[in-house]
Amino acid sequence: MSDGYRIDKSRVRASFDRAAGSYDAAAILQREVRERMLQRLELIKLTPRVILDAGCGTGHATVALGKRYRDSQVISLDIAMGMLQQTLGQYPLMKRMLAPLTGQKRPVALCADIENLPLQPGSVDLIWSNVAIQWCNDLDAAFAGMARVLRPEGLLMFSTFGPDTLKELRAASSDGNVHVSRFIDMHDIGDALVRAGFADPVLDVERFVLTYDDVMAVMRDLKAIGAHNAAEGRARGLLGRGFLGRLTEAYEQFRHEGKLPATYEVVYGHAWKAQPKQPGLSTVTLHPRKPA
Repeated sequence: MSDGYRIDKSRVRASFDRAAGSYDAAAILQREVRERMLQRLELIKLTPRVILDAGCGTGHATVALGKRYRDSQVISLDIAMGMLQQTLGQYPLMKRMLAPLTGQKRPVALCADIENLPLQPGSVDLIWSNVAIQWCNDLDAAFAGMARVLRPEGLLMFSTFGPDTLKELRAASSDGNVHVSRFIDMHDIGDALVRAGFADPVLDVERFVLTYDDVMAVMRDLKAIGAHNAAEGRARGLLGRGFLGRLTEAYEQFRHEGKLPATYEVVYGHAWKAQPKQPGLSTVTLHPRKPA
């Protein structure tokens, strides 16, 4: 990744802190992807003791996972304390929902970066991450850290954004500065999983198109969910009327049936942490030499 596209984590944290209160009302796509991930999880036989919701946002997946795996410990992790405070607000709901059960562990909230997980090796059975790993600067390191904290045969299940995400905004805002993050291709994500020691990675893609009346509505939605431009190569300071005017004019080329589109390429993936290789004898096949 070039320096211009490197993510400024302090800006990511501040953006999501500010957006914590408005996130749920605007996060239509994130909610839909979460539900589709939960449907996919139904097809996987798994009885996790400890679950990590990595990039938990406002905690809706924490609640859903706690409901599905009622005897599990759920750990909610997010880089933004504001998001974790919203997640903590979900805990009374979870407590009422699970009240008839005994032995249910209270969820744990951790304010941390998913590129540097503060957990013991082999302490987690399921890592769940809904549209969060696109905020990683080093995907290899992030996956290696996830493999470290997973138990052997533990499952990583995630969604993230692919290269076609916000392609209209990227094209319309081209002016030499970085206005839209660079997203990683599905095949490169699969290669990174294998390098990190994951087995049997399965990845696929869906495309969603949200529609808007004008380009400022696109920008307002991105602001409401905290998805500010956090690239190091972004323009500094406030964007002037000149830029916004050029952006509005350039975006119009994509108008279709009276609406402006915003495309999202969603990559879904899951993979298992491989069992460690057992030491043993190597088998060597000897072929007899042919007589001269």
